[in-house]
Amino acid sequence: MNTSGNITRKDFIKSSALAMAGLTTLTSGTMNAASLLFENETLSNGKLSFKNVRLETGFQYQEGEVISTQTHLFCVYIENGKIKSITPNQPNAKAIDAKGFLMLPAFKDMHIHLDKTYYGDHWQAVRKRTGGVKGMIALEQKILPEMLKNSAFKAEKMIELLQSKGTSFARSHVNIEPTSKLDSLKNLQRALENKKKTFGAELVAFPQHGVFYTDSVPYLKEVAAMDIDFIGGVDPYTIDGAIEKTIDFTVQLALDHDKGIDIHLHESGESGLKTVEYLINKVNENPSLKGRTYLSHCFVLGKLEKPKQEAIAEKLAAAKIGIVSTIPFGGLVMPIPLLYQYGVTVLTGNDSIVDHWNTFGSGSVLQKANLMAQLYGYSTEFLLSRSLKLATGNVLPLDDNGNQQWPKKGDDANMVFVNASCSAEAVSRISHIESLVHQGTIVF
Repeated sequence: MNTSGNITRKDFIKSSALAMAGLTTLTSGTMNAASLLFENETLSNGKLSFKNVRLETGFQYQEGEVISTQTHLFCVYIENGKIKSITPNQPNAKAIDAKGFLMLPAFKDMHIHLDKTYYGDHWQAVRKRTGGVKGMIALEQKILPEMLKNSAFKAEKMIELLQSKGTSFARSHVNIEPTSKLDSLKNLQRALENKKKTFGAELVAFPQHGVFYTDSVPYLKEVAAMDIDFIGGVDPYTIDGAIEKTIDFTVQLALDHDKGIDIHLHESGESGLKTVEYLINKVNENPSLKGRTYLSHCFVLGKLEKPKQEAIAEKLAAAKIGIVSTIPFGGLVMPIPLLYQYGVTVLTGNDSIVDHWNTFGSGSVLQKANLMAQLYGYSTEFLLSRSLKLATGNVLPLDDNGNQQWPKKGDDANMVFVNASCSAEAVSRISHIESLVHQGTIVF
C-alpha cells in the first residue's frame, strides 16, 4: 500500500478542450429548442438557467489506462428544484454564466454534530481529557447547559461553513440524554428551519451519555415518535456495559418507529468486534433494516488481520450495513479500499468542528476525499475520480466505464460549481468552491 502524501498528476485537460465545447449532448434536444429555452435568464418562479457549464462526458484512454477526463460546455435549465434539461452550450444566451467551472453533485457531510459546537462563538481549545469517554460524558454534563443557550445560532453558522465548502446536506447526530433532554434537538430544528431553503439534513437521535449509563431511555422513546430519521448509539459495552441489551433496545426502537440506525463504535478490541457481529445478526433477522443501518467510525475494522477484515466486510455487504468513517490517519489505518472491494457503502463527514472533542474540522468533505486518496495511493486519474464519491454521498458524474450518469433530466438540482477541469483535479487539489445550488436555489 502506498501511503505517501505526495500526490502528483499531469495537467490532463488543456485549453483545447474548450474548442470541443457543445459537440456532445447529454440529453436529446436541438439547438433551436435550446435557443428558445434560454431566451431569457430566469431567477424567479423556481426557474434558473446556466450557460458555460462544464460537465464530464467520458474518459480518454491510452494503452488501456484512463489518462484524462473529457469535458464539454453545456446549458443547464432548472425548474421547481429539478434539472429540466441539458442542452448544447450557447455562449451568448441570456443565462447565468458558469464561466466554464466544473459542475459536480453537491457535497454531503454524513457524520457531523451540528447541535454542539463553539463555532461562531469565542475560540476554545480542547481541554485535557481524563477518564476516557465516560470522562467526556462528565465534562458534557457540566458544559452543555451553557452551550445550549446559543446552540441554534452556532448551528446556523456551522451550516454556513459547510455551504461555503460545497455541502448542501448533512446527517447530524443530536444529543438526546438527561442533561439536554430534547432541548438540543429543538434548537437544531430551529436552525434547520431557518436554513431549509438552502440546506437539507437528516437527524440521528444520539444518546451520547449512554442508553442506560444515564437514563436516556424515556427521552429516546419520546424522540423516536418525532420527526427524526435514525436511532443512534455509542460504544454499548464501554458505556452501558452490555452489548446485547443496548443493541436490542436500539434495534427494537428503530423497528417500532420505522427509523434507521447509526451507532458510534470506537471500541477497537474484542467488544468492538462482538458489537459488529451482533448488529449484523440483528439486521439479518430484521431485513427492513438493511440499507438503513450504519456503523460510524468502527475502528475495530482497522485492528483486524486481513482474513478477518475480509470476512466481516463480506457480512457487512450482505447485510447492507454501511460504514461512516471520518478517515483517521496515523497509527490506525481503516480498510476502506477493502470495504469498497466487497461492496460496502462508505460515507464520510467532518464529525466535530471546533468543539470540546476536536478543533481540527475544516468543514470540507472534499478535503476528506483528498485525504482518503492520499492515504491509499489513489493517485491516478481514474482512482482520483472515483474518490469524489466520498464527498458526494456516492454520486459520480461518470460510471467506472466512463459513461455519463449525472446529471440527468429529473435529477434534484443540487450542484456545486468548482474551479477545476475534472473531478480528479477537484479531489487532488481540493479545488475552490465557486457556487452552490440547493434544490434549485442559489446559495451563493
